[in-house]
Amino acid sequence: MNEFLLLKFAHIIALVYWLGGDLGTFLASKQVINRELSAESRHTALKIMLACDMGPKLAMPLIFGLGVHLAWLGGMLAISGNAVALAWLLSLYWFAVVMVLSLYEGGPFTILLSKIDFYFRIVVALAIFGWAGSLLLGTQGEAAHWAAWKLIVFAAMVVCGIAIRLRLKPFLPAFLELVSKGPSEAGNRVMEKSIGQCRPFVWCIWAGLFLNTALGVHLIG
Repeated sequence: MNEFLLLKFAHIIALVYWLGGDLGTFLASKQVINRELSAESRHTALKIMLACDMGPKLAMPLIFGLGVHLAWLGGMLAISGNAVALAWLLSLYWFAVVMVLSLYEGGPFTILLSKIDFYFRIVVALAIFGWAGSLLLGTQGEAAHWAAWKLIVFAAMVVCGIAIRLRLKPFLPAFLELVSKGPSEAGNRVMEKSIGQCRPFVWCIWAGLFLNTALGVHLIG
């Protein structure tokens, strides 16, 4: 079967899991902070939220590798095969880190790995912005500019994910207090504020997915 079609199929599936998982996470988050539910029910909602969130977490790195590979095959990116291989190495490393952090959550080494992952994403986002900027300023033509805008949107979504992680920091201690001691007004307010501050970034990620899909099928651009 055609390599391009297989990669395109995988790219679409990754998009479906990202957007669908994000929607499930968003809906479950509303129940996590629902004051009318018991602590046990809210804990169950949190488990559902975290399970749904694995789709977007795993789809993000795969979409980068798939997207670069597709753009290279389609002639939109004038890069070497070694550069494509590097993109895949970054994607697979990123994918593996997400899996390890999920499977060994709470382990002593995951605290350090999570910090490394946080700064890794910052570096990746900055590198992609820089790469996209060089494509826009270069002379490779409209196809390269098309790829650059897709890269910019992807990097912006990575930044949104980083912002969400920062705004969720107060959530976990408050939720652990809910589970161990029961609900409190102060704890509920912390969780509601934390989740509420994440929502604009979630909406931006959805907008980014819609925009990159529109670019991908040449509905725009």
